[in-house]
Amino acid sequence: MRIAISLLALAALAVSQAACHRPDGATPVITGHEMYRACEACHGKHGEGNPAIQAPAIAGLPAWYVESQITKFRTGVRGAHPDDYEGLRMRPMSRQMMNNDEIKSVVGYISSLPVHKSEKLIKDGNAQAGAGSYATCIACHGVKGEGNVATKGPPLAHLPDWYMLAQLKKFKAGIRGANPNDVTGSTMRAMSAVMIDEQMMKNVIAHIGTLNP
Repeated sequence: MRIAISLLALAALAVSQAACHRPDGATPVITGHEMYRACEACHGKHGEGNPAIQAPAIAGLPAWYVESQITKFRTGVRGAHPDDYEGLRMRPMSRQMMNNDEIKSVVGYISSLPVHKSEKLIKDGNAQAGAGSYATCIACHGVKGEGNVATKGPPLAHLPDWYMLAQLKKFKAGIRGANPNDVTGSTMRAMSAVMIDEQMMKNVIAHIGTLNP
């Protein structure tokens, strides 16, 4: 009996040690579709977003961009500022993924969803006036707002207008992009400083709304 108990104890110890050697103590990888169910309450079943709770549409965003943002939320590079209410909500959600395989799994699912074209909610932007301002955005985001993986600039053409306005305000106020480890965020923070007021932001966003990549 003592021998049997000893053998069981050794077996349990071996399993425990094996689990400790897994990345982040991870359990077997869950499919991206299954993991995305935790995101549906905010971002919608099809990744269409929900402006009522400030959750943007994420369907069809490039995998490299979604992965970079999840990593930023997980590490506190993004979403740690006390005034970033939506970011603070995303931080614990991002940490549900236990390892890189699970991150890539849910990222792959999100990027596979058909792009959702959001309803325009900002009505007082002047697209013509915003065209000139957008010239400074082309190097990172593309002439047609298609994005640029080389500069880590995400596509903008199908992002919700209310979300772009909210992020520009956050960058300008230092709520986003102030972390020294957020290289792309710091670039955007500098660019947002060029926007002298909210109307200028609305104008450039209105111009982005006319782009068709």
